[in-house]
Amino acid sequence: MKAGMRVCVCLLATGLFALGVCTTTQPKSDGYAGTDASPEKSGETFVSPLAKAVSSPSAPAVSSPSARAVPTPVIPPVEPASNSDDYIIGPHDLLEISVFQVEELSRKVRVNSRGMLTLPLIGVVHAAGRTAADVETDIAEKLLECCLQDPQVSIFIQEFVSQRVTVEGEVDKPGVYPLTGRTTLLQAIAMASGAAQLADLADVRVFRDQNDGTKAQLTFDLRDIREGKIADPLIRGNDIVVVGRSGSLSLIKGVTDTLRGFIGFGTVR
Repeated sequence: MKAGMRVCVCLLATGLFALGVCTTTQPKSDGYAGTDASPEKSGETFVSPLAKAVSSPSAPAVSSPSARAVPTPVIPPVEPASNSDDYIIGPHDLLEISVFQVEELSRKVRVNSRGMLTLPLIGVVHAAGRTAADVETDIAEKLLECCLQDPQVSIFIQEFVSQRVTVEGEVDKPGVYPLTGRTTLLQAIAMASGAAQLADLADVRVFRDQNDGTKAQLTFDLRDIREGKIADPLIRGNDIVVVGRSGSLSLIKGVTDTLRGFIGFGTVR
């Protein structure tokens, strides 16, 4: 009898416990309620709402300061060099004149001391102080008046005899040099054996004659020219090129010379 009562009590306790488990609701966790929606029992991989928001395509991208794009520096375009037609013809220059399909009129002519040249059929043409393009137009007009229907004239300057360039300042060999052809600023400085030790390459000035009798001042940075950032400008006849002196380099040289003097004086004593 006692054993039977014990079995009944055990069965009653087990039933009450099972009833309590079935009627108890599981606490909510990360949006899941009840035992049926639990990711552990459903076999699905648990993904938190925060992770879903970050991985969503519509979510804004989160970027760190180290991942920001570095802006690409803008390099100014390189300007083209001046055309050789800018050269001013002078006395004693040698010109090669070509007339298209008329070999009898094509020849080499030297400008005389008065700045004139003489051609068959048209006579004397004024050349000094003018560009090659101006003289081409003048010759073509004269040929059109006398004998040709549509003359096409081209002039090539073979020798630049009358033109000079003065190079001074911080160069190894300052002086006046003849222009024997198309000459750029770097070439003019090279004719003076290059920039000196104390030269300021960012302060190279070109003084050029103007039509009103004044001189224009152009400033160039040789470093930009050497690196290809700007074009190497053409030098014209009677240009004056002045290479400036660097103040910082002069100061360093002065201090160095002073220290050498003290060291030498101490050694002698």
